[in-house]
Amino acid sequence: MKLNEIRDNPGARQKRLRVGRGIGSTKGKQSGRGGKGQTARSGVSIGGFEGGQMPLYRRLPKRGFNNIFRKDYVPVNLGSIQAAIDAKRLDAGAPVTIEALKQAGVVGRIRDGVRLLAKGEIKTKLTVKVTGASKAAIAAVEAAGGSVEVDRKPEPAPAAPAAKA
Repeated sequence: MKLNEIRDNPGARQKRLRVGRGIGSTKGKQSGRGGKGQTARSGVSIGGFEGGQMPLYRRLPKRGFNNIFRKDYVPVNLGSIQAAIDAKRLDAGAPVTIEALKQAGVVGRIRDGVRLLAKGEIKTKLTVKVTGASKAAIAAVEAAGGSVEVDRKPEPAPAAPAAKA
């Protein structure tokens, strides 16, 4: 093979379609944009508009709500912690904290904390300090001889309504 013999694969490059060049070109007159009006112009998108018909997003019923106070915990499985220990990214002797998990690359961005889940198995005795943990995960760590410390930040208690006299 020589440099002057290098070619693209057949069909890899297509010629740009020249629109608006007469009716014989199949893309003359309206250039494939349909009729005239708002949709024939550039920079216009009528999002969700269905020509006067009730749009789909208004035909469907509303359901549920989004809790703006919901905590967004990062899930961490026992198997991924064991894999990090086996790969020497986590020290089994030191307590496994959220910062240690981040340093080891087990978790990425810590949102509202880390929740420990029981997927996979743990063989090493560990002290795990996380924001939340499932009962099965706590039982699995304790079965391996370790312990789990759940450090939830206390929520302020709602004020009791005043009694009427």
